[in-house]
Amino acid sequence: MAEGSGSSSTPWLAFLVGGLLVVVAGIGWFVWSGRTPAPDPTSLSIDLKVPTPPNLPRPAPMPRPDPPPLPGAPPLH
Repeated sequence: MAEGSGSSSTPWLAFLVGGLLVVVAGIGWFVWSGRTPAPDPTSLSIDLKVPTPPNLPRPAPMPRPDPPPLPGAPPLH
């Protein structure tokens, strides 16, 4: 008696509409979930605390190098 009372396209149509609703909801979630307004750059303040180096002993001064030889004849040996 119940044979032929419903059409065979109804389950596919419901599946298609449900899938489209899920896709639209997913796109809406990705678009609106992470959106925050950008901060005003004029109100940003950055406080940096640079550590001061410890007081270390100064290294001994380097010895002065010998002056370069003057141009001229080579020395005799």
